[in-house]
This record gives sequence, C-alpha cells and structure tokens, in this order.
Amino acid sequence: MGMKRSTRSRLVRYGVNLAVVAAIVGLALVVDWGEVRRNFWNPAGVALDGGNWGELITVGAVNTVKYTAIAFVGGLVLAVVLALLRLSPIATLRWLATVYIEFFRGLPALIVIIFMGFGLPIAIGWRPPGGVVGAGLIALIMVAGAYMAETLRAGIQAVPKGQAEAARSLGMSSGATMFKVVLPQAFRVVIPPLTNEFVLLIKDTALLSVIGAAVGQRELTTMARDFQSSGVSAGTATSLIQAALLYLVITIPLTQLVAWQERRQRKATR
Repeated sequence: MGMKRSTRSRLVRYGVNLAVVAAIVGLALVVDWGEVRRNFWNPAGVALDGGNWGELITVGAVNTVKYTAIAFVGGLVLAVVLALLRLSPIATLRWLATVYIEFFRGLPALIVIIFMGFGLPIAIGWRPPGGVVGAGLIALIMVAGAYMAETLRAGIQAVPKGQAEAARSLGMSSGATMFKVVLPQAFRVVIPPLTNEFVLLIKDTALLSVIGAAVGQRELTTMARDFQSSGVSAGTATSLIQAALLYLVITIPLTQLVAWQERRQRKATR
C-alpha cells in the first residue's frame, strides 16, 4: 500500500527543512568568521565613538529621507496633473499625457538622472537649482510622477461613477466634483501603492550617487561608498553593511505599513 499524499508531503517538508539547516550549519563551520568580521564589520567602523554611524545617520540617512520626501511630493503633484490629463475628454491632452507616462516608465531612472545631471547642463548650459543633487531630484520627480500617474488614474476610475453624478446633480462643477469628491476617494484607494512607491523612492535615491554631491548633500549610498575608500573602515565593506542596515530600518516599517493597509482594505471590501 502506497504512502498517503499528506504523509509524503510532510516528509518532503521535513527533508527540505533538514537540508536547509544542514547547509547553514555547514557554511557556519567553514567560514572564517574573523576575516568576515574584519572585512564586513570592522570594529573601527562600527564603533559608537569615532566610527561611521554618526555621519551615516545624521547626514546620510537624513538626506536620504529628505530627498525621498521632495521627490515623492513633487512626483505626486505631477502625477495628479498627468492622471487628469490622461482622463481628459480632449484627445490631444490625453495623447500628451500618455506619451510622457510611457516614455518615462520605459526609461531606467539612472539614465534620466545622468541626463539631467550632466547631459542637459552640458548641452544647453542649464544650471539646475541645488546643483547636481537638484538635477537628480528633478529626474526622480519626473520618473516617479509617471508611475504614480497610472496608480492615480486607476484609483480615479475605481470610484463609482454614481459619486460624480450625484455631485453634479447637486450643482457642483466638473472641477469641484473631481477635487472634492472623486480625488479624495481615489487617494484612499491608492494609499498602499503610493506608500510602496515611497519605499521605492527611498531606494532610488541611491542612484544619486552616480552624479556626486557636496559633503553635506551626500545620501546613504554616496556616504557609504566614500567611507569605503577613506576613513576608519577604508578598504572594507563595513560602511556598505551599515548603510544597508539603515535602509532596512527605514524601509521595513513602511513595507509593513503597506501590508497592514492592504489587509485593512480587504476587510473593508468584504
């Protein structure tokens, strides 16, 4: 008599779990932990007094959050405009918004940042506000706006048409209906994906490292890279590990917030 399917599945799970644990234990036994500590967790770099933490937190992390907030707010304003144009009854406006959205969604953010930071200033002598960092933030706004525009458009279209019709029947204009009735409801629908976009922007600020920054303008990745080449932990990956941990400290609570928002929305729609 053959083995039951449930028993066979349970044995397979146990076998996989045992194999994973054995692989982890085996790796732990063969790794030179002293060398790992020296290269990835250098005592001088992680020291609370004189190490990298102070500047990584007070300059790198602060600038990362600041740049993310600027790019998100700017991108959201642009996204509202693009979403409304995308839904416009005027074909030319719809076409222009569609071309913009598809163009910037199809380009890597890195290309846009390099173009805004170096290509455009060299080509036409443009001096971006805030220097190269300002140019990079404008690039992030342009890209984020394209992505968030589609999210907002979906949110607007998810609002029942009866809401707009009821507002119009009360004498509200088209503009007032959109901004006072439709958009507030659309934003409630798209809060989780917009929060997710905020998390993506936090990580995208790392792309600003390719265009350089003044000492006080460096975000986490730029600062970690600089510490890797000079400073108390030079020649090791310690500063990169520290920057990675700080990114996780910032992003994990936000990703959990997104998950909580999605669970709440699912319960509300049942």
